[in-house]
Amino acid sequence: MSSKPNREALMKKLVAISVLAAFVLGMTASAFAQTTKTPVVTERQVNQQARIKQGVNSGELNKREAARLEAEQAKIQAEKKTAKADGKVTPRERAKIQHDQNKASRRIAVQKHDAQKRK
Repeated sequence: MSSKPNREALMKKLVAISVLAAFVLGMTASAFAQTTKTPVVTERQVNQQARIKQGVNSGELNKREAARLEAEQAKIQAEKKTAKADGKVTPRERAKIQHDQNKASRRIAVQKHDAQKRK
């Protein structure tokens, strides 16, 4: 009879340890998986806005080019806001935003070096 209480005690300990391990694992995974913070995206947006402003000031961008580039930046900002709306930015959403920022960066470079001058 003495082995039955020991089995029950052992089972209770195993269940408690399993629940605790699942909880810790779940918390760790959720902490690493998704967040709404996007400091890299924000930093790139600030940098790209500065590049557009510098292009306008130097005459490398005309008003029409600057307006198009600004509209593209606004679209990326809206995309970022939409991604954050549900409380988390998924890796797929981050990749899409980064892809759009890469395209925008190339467009800024092309427009700044296309030999057109401000009108």
